[in-house]
Amino acid sequence: MTIALGCRQCPRLATFLDEVKVEHPAYFALPVPSFGVAGTPFLMVGLAPGMHGANRTGRPFTGDYAGDLLYGTLHKFGFATSPRPLNDAGEANAELSLIGCRITNAVRCLPPQNKPETSEIKQCNGYLTQELALLPQGAAIMALGTIAHNAVLMALKCRKSEYVFGHAARHQLPNGATLFDSYHCSRYNTQTKRLTTAMFEDVIGSVSAHLGN
Repeated sequence: MTIALGCRQCPRLATFLDEVKVEHPAYFALPVPSFGVAGTPFLMVGLAPGMHGANRTGRPFTGDYAGDLLYGTLHKFGFATSPRPLNDAGEANAELSLIGCRITNAVRCLPPQNKPETSEIKQCNGYLTQELALLPQGAAIMALGTIAHNAVLMALKCRKSEYVFGHAARHQLPNGATLFDSYHCSRYNTQTKRLTTAMFEDVIGSVSAHLGN
């Protein structure tokens, strides 16, 4: 289940992380593990660590704008103990924990230009398969963006044509879970208004209602 921090199965990503570590010695710059307790009823799946976010801090969605929106919304709906992913020193907030929720990524290593290759998504998909296998019946999976959506389908061996990505779309999966789609909460998507705070909150609100929170 837990990815080895020394994993180097994707040569391009491993080499890139080596370069990043030289340029930023204080950065985590390793495969970023999932955050939250495994097997909880709500699994959120992102794309990959951000350069100055999770790649720096070692915690998914921690250290960049996407994390501010994500954790703020999770806290609003009772899935996080704090809306603040960072402490006053700019490090991962040790006082923040997740409640009935776990966060992972389709690709655990920072990819150049934030664009993983198909082979890298496939290589990392086994970890996501293990995450999904632990979900209880009636669980909710939230995919942030098309790549995360397709990675979930790949892990469950579902046909993409039968589960088309769309913001706020909802899909009943063969494993008994429900897949909720959202545009990724990146700064680009929010600045261009492709995704607003209200739109993002609506999807997590739907997850909360589905789980009976």
